Amino acid sequence: MKNSTGMIAAGFAALVVLAQAATAEAADIKVLCANGMREVMEDLGPKFERATGHRLAIGFATLGVIVQRVQGGEIADVVVIPRQGVDRMVKDGKASADTVTVLARAGIGVVVRKGAPKPDISTPEALKRALLAAKSITYLDPAAGGTSGVHFAGVLDRLGIAAEMKPKTVLHPNARAAGVLVANGEAEIGINLIQELIPLPGIELIGPLPGDLQNTIVFAAAAMTGAVDAAAVKALIDFLRTPEAAVVIKAKGMEPG
Repeated sequence: MKNSTGMIAAGFAALVVLAQAATAEAADIKVLCANGMREVMEDLGPKFERATGHRLAIGFATLGVIVQRVQGGEIADVVVIPRQGVDRMVKDGKASADTVTVLARAGIGVVVRKGAPKPDISTPEALKRALLAAKSITYLDPAAGGTSGVHFAGVLDRLGIAAEMKPKTVLHPNARAAGVLVANGEAEIGINLIQELIPLPGIELIGPLPGDLQNTIVFAAAAMTGAVDAAAVKALIDFLRTPEAAVVIKAKGMEPG
């Protein structure tokens, strides 16, 4: 009963926030969002617009590309990206420190084609054997600036098999391509953020990277220092922390907050 009361109270508080936002003049909010939060924002964005009357223009890219665009002078109102990128923008004076809000946590997973044998990846040594036995693997090109690709390149180095894997590695610049390439039979094993793999057809998740090879990626939102409408931006960030948003984040394969 106590938990139920808490949920009702949280839901009521969220409705109050949205009601306050809806009374303000509708604003256009430009959002730069990391690919890892794409599924979440594509679900929650329209709900926020309907609840508040504000309009979102969301651009999706890898963390590296977003950081480059902001450093190059691109103006936005909100960023939704891995925490390290937010911290860098705060340090550079591009984002407001007092608006930084953690939204979700995600891990990196390994997939095979649907119906294919699932190798053991339960330990770092088992993962090493599975990768060496695979005819081909695919992951996000680290040069594209995606967090999972940069991390997994480091995993191969840590396992001591980077040189052996290079000839049979298919790098790609698109966040969703790992799952597509595996589904199409163009790669045997794919590695990417779990929430980017879950919605793709034709593949099966073996599991997360094992042990300390895993990298828990923390996604956060922050208002940019050049944000035109601070109240509208706050309404969006607050909405992304509501119980409704938490349900969506969990359904997409991440942990809220």
